[in-house]
Amino acid sequence: MKKSITIQFSFIFISILAGTILLCLTANVFFLKDFYMATLRSSFIDAYNDVNNSFADTKYVSELTLYEIAEISRRYDVEILIVDSAATVVLSAGMESEDEREQLLNVILSQNDTLLSNTKSKYYFLHTQDVRANQSYMEMLGVLDNDYRFYFRAPLENIENHVAVANRFLIQVSGVAIIIGVLVIVYMTRRVTTPIKQLAHISNRMANLDFSAHYESSGDNEVDMLGRHMNVMSNKLENTISKLKTANVELQKDIERKNKNEELRKEFLTNISHELKTPIALIQGYAEGLKDGIQDDPESRNFYCDVIIDEANRMNNMVRNLMNLSEIEAGKNTAKLERVNLTDLVENILRSLELTFEQKEIKLIVQYEKDTYVWADAFQIEEVVRNYITNAINHIGGDRILSITFTKLEKRIRVNVFNSGQPIPEESIPLIWDKFYKVDKARTREYGGSGVGLSIVKAIMESMDCKYGVHNHDNGVSFYFEVESIKE
Repeated sequence: MKKSITIQFSFIFISILAGTILLCLTANVFFLKDFYMATLRSSFIDAYNDVNNSFADTKYVSELTLYEIAEISRRYDVEILIVDSAATVVLSAGMESEDEREQLLNVILSQNDTLLSNTKSKYYFLHTQDVRANQSYMEMLGVLDNDYRFYFRAPLENIENHVAVANRFLIQVSGVAIIIGVLVIVYMTRRVTTPIKQLAHISNRMANLDFSAHYESSGDNEVDMLGRHMNVMSNKLENTISKLKTANVELQKDIERKNKNEELRKEFLTNISHELKTPIALIQGYAEGLKDGIQDDPESRNFYCDVIIDEANRMNNMVRNLMNLSEIEAGKNTAKLERVNLTDLVENILRSLELTFEQKEIKLIVQYEKDTYVWADAFQIEEVVRNYITNAINHIGGDRILSITFTKLEKRIRVNVFNSGQPIPEESIPLIWDKFYKVDKARTREYGGSGVGLSIVKAIMESMDCKYGVHNHDNGVSFYFEVESIKE
C-alpha cells in the first residue's frame, strides 16, 4: 500500500513532539519535587552563608545586623532563629509568634548535643512533621563561625502545592502545545513535501516519456536545485528522444525506400525481361530461318531481314529510353533552363512527322501564337512534346483528329495534345505514368511501344517542378504540361 510522504513525515514529527512532552510530564511528576528540595537545600546553604557573613566573626548584634537577617529571611523565605551558647535568643526573623519562637528554641536545645558532636560539618538538614498542624518542614541546624547556634525552617506545603500546580499547568500547556504543534507540523510538512511530491509526479511522467511537466522553482534550497536539474534533464531527454524519433522515422523511410527499390528492381527485371523476350525470340527465329535457308527467294530474305532490323531497333529504342529515364530519375540529367521558342520547337517536331500524318490520314489542328517563349530545357521539353505526339498518333481513332493548343495562364503556358479515339479507362489513369504499364498490350505491341514514354514525361516534368496530366473527353484524350512563360 502506498504511503504518503506527508503522512509519514507528520507522523514522525508528531511522535517526536508527543514523546518530548510526555518525557517532560514524566520528569515533572517524578522529579520536580526532588528538584525543589534540592533547590531549597541550596537556598538554605546560601542563607547560612549570608547570615554567617552578617556576623563577621563578632557576637555584637546591631540594628544593621537585624535588618540583614530579616532581609535574608525574606529573600530565601525561611524562618531564622539564632541563639548563643547559653541558649539565649540572639535574634529571630520570619516567625509569626512568641510561641513559635519558643518551639524552635526547644528544637535547638534538643539537638544541641548533636550539634556539638558534629565535627565534620557546621550544619545538617532535617525533614520533620508537625502532627498538630499537619505540616511538614525542611529544617537546617548548625553552628556559625562565632559559635552561635542557628535554626532555619521552611514549610514544605508550598513546595507540594507548587509541584501540583506546575503539573496541572504543564498538562494543560502540553495539550495546547500538541494541538498547535500538530497544526504547525502538518503545515510545515506539506510545505516541505509538496515539492518532493511534485518531483515524484514529474519523474513518473518522465518515465512515461511525457516531458511537458516542469518543476516550478520557488526557492534556492536543495529540493529546488533538484527540480531545476530535473527540468534541464527533461529538456535534454526530450530533445534526444525527438532526435531519436526523427532518426527512427528516417531509418524507417530508408527501409521502406530500400524495400520499394528492391520491389521496383524486381519489377523492372521482370518487365524488361518480358519486353526483350519477344524481340529476341523473333530475331533468333528469323536469323535461324535465314541460316537454314527456309526461304530462298530474295523477297522472303528481305522480309526476314526487315523483321530482324525492326526488332533490333525496338530493343535499341527501349534501352535508350530506359537509360534516359534512369539518368533523369537519378538526377544526373538535370534540367538546364534557358529561353526556348516553344512554337518553333513544336513545329520542327510536326515537320518531322508530316509523312506519318499523311500515311495515317491524321487531321492536324494547331492553335498557338507564333514565337511563344518559355523557360525550359529545350532537349527535355522536346522529348515531352515528341512523346505526347507519338502517343497520340499511336492511339488515334474516330475522326482521326490530332490537335495541339497553347493556353496562356497567369505565369505559365499550358500545352495540350489531343487525339480523337477511345478514352482511357478511369482505373488506368493513375497507372499510365508507371514504367512498362500498357492499357492495351496488343495494340502497344502492334505499334512497337515499350510503355516507357509517359514515364519519361513524368520524370522530366517533376525534375522541372512543372505540372502535367491527362483528361478524358467524350471523343478522345488530351495530355498536357505547363512551363513558365516569358512575356515579350
